[in-house]
Amino acid sequence: MRIAFVGGASGGHFYPLIAVGEVLHASSPETKLYYFGPSPYQRQLLEEYGIEYIYCPAGKLRRYFSIQNLFDIFRSFFGVFIAIWKLYVIYPDVIFSKGSYTAVPILFAARFLRIPVVMHESDSRPGRASKLTKGFAKYIAIAYDDVAPFFPKEKTALIGIPLRKEILVTHSDPFGELGIPNDKPFIYVTGGSQGAERINNIILRSLGQLLTRYRIFHQVGDANVTDLSLAAKALLQESPYLANYYIVGSVPSHTVAALLDAAAVVITRAGSTTLFEIAAHGKPAIIIPIPEEISHDQRTNAFAYARNGAASVIEEKNLTTNLLIEEIDTIIGDPARFATMSAAAKAAALPGAAEKIANLLLTIAKDHA
Repeated sequence: MRIAFVGGASGGHFYPLIAVGEVLHASSPETKLYYFGPSPYQRQLLEEYGIEYIYCPAGKLRRYFSIQNLFDIFRSFFGVFIAIWKLYVIYPDVIFSKGSYTAVPILFAARFLRIPVVMHESDSRPGRASKLTKGFAKYIAIAYDDVAPFFPKEKTALIGIPLRKEILVTHSDPFGELGIPNDKPFIYVTGGSQGAERINNIILRSLGQLLTRYRIFHQVGDANVTDLSLAAKALLQESPYLANYYIVGSVPSHTVAALLDAAAVVITRAGSTTLFEIAAHGKPAIIIPIPEEISHDQRTNAFAYARNGAASVIEEKNLTTNLLIEEIDTIIGDPARFATMSAAAKAAALPGAAEKIANLLLTIAKDHA
């Protein structure tokens, strides 16, 4: 059997593909796995799980004016013909799509070749690629109930988001794993792979008040770590509380589970994969979504996730040091609210998504083979 993966222009789309590939690699090692697209987010992970990379060009679907849009129309057009050729040579029994512009040419080619497709929509509102190709899918898996009305009811199911096993690991002593003393409540701040400028600056301005009571692990993006480290030292000067602050550019994936286990509160953007990772560890969160004019889905993701009480949402335009500090203090200082948010996060987790999709793909592949 042959199973192909498409999509994954960002980590939030790519890592769920890897989670499903991880299950397939373990449960059905004789099945051949392929990844089609212009460029994998992390090629070494494909190699780790025996997923062969097949290059297929794709044009980006931008929401703003750019001369690149013109070139990318032709890139996508020719990408369909290249995808038809490459899919025909390999002819996978089923394709698993995580959406994004990288999937569009491959899915049009799959439609032409009558290859069955399983789609997964991570966000609470469908992206343009999902809207464009939803008619091609045999089944559609979703992470939020909010997005269900956009898809045909008879082939859509709520399953959550596939998460890698290393993210789901629980640590009996996460502080020992991290090499951090367990003497104060621990706050994990993450802004995604590139960091988040607004969040980074607010955290820096809050350090003088927060570090007297908390330890803070701050992921700022590789491009920002040097400047922000120097800024933190300048702000705190010779303060003994500087030792309570841990700043890194990026976090190795095997460390994320320990950080989530250790955290009392997670401060984050509203990428769906990150939110479901937080939910899997049952942690209260403060979500600061990317503004609507920049990201069409983060604000809706944030409010959809927070609806049951698992998180509080602070929109970036309202974010201030005083508001953030007050929210942190309220969550950590109120045991009843902390317990309610933790329970709500666990209820939002929807475990087993990777296994469900892997089993579905195997079933379709066997029928199609």
